[in-house]
Amino acid sequence: MILGRVIGNIWSTRKNERLTGLKFMVVERLDHQENSTQDTFIAADNVGAGVGDTVIVVTGSAARVALEQEIPVDSTIVGIVDSVEQE
Repeated sequence: MILGRVIGNIWSTRKNERLTGLKFMVVERLDHQENSTQDTFIAADNVGAGVGDTVIVVTGSAARVALEQEIPVDSTIVGIVDSVEQE
């Protein structure tokens, strides 16, 4: 799983038909202290995240399982983080 922050939206009118109805977000990867790593990627949104939200993202086959269908995605937002606690 990846900790990230949503920094934007992706709009695409022409795409694989199995992607129709999905919302896509630009996600910035965060380190364990919630600092930006400057690494960004696109993720399908499965939970209704918005710009500025800290999120949990899964990749690979877990991303497809999270959407409960076999579609061509490599990363999916599966949770919105309320807080991060560390010792």
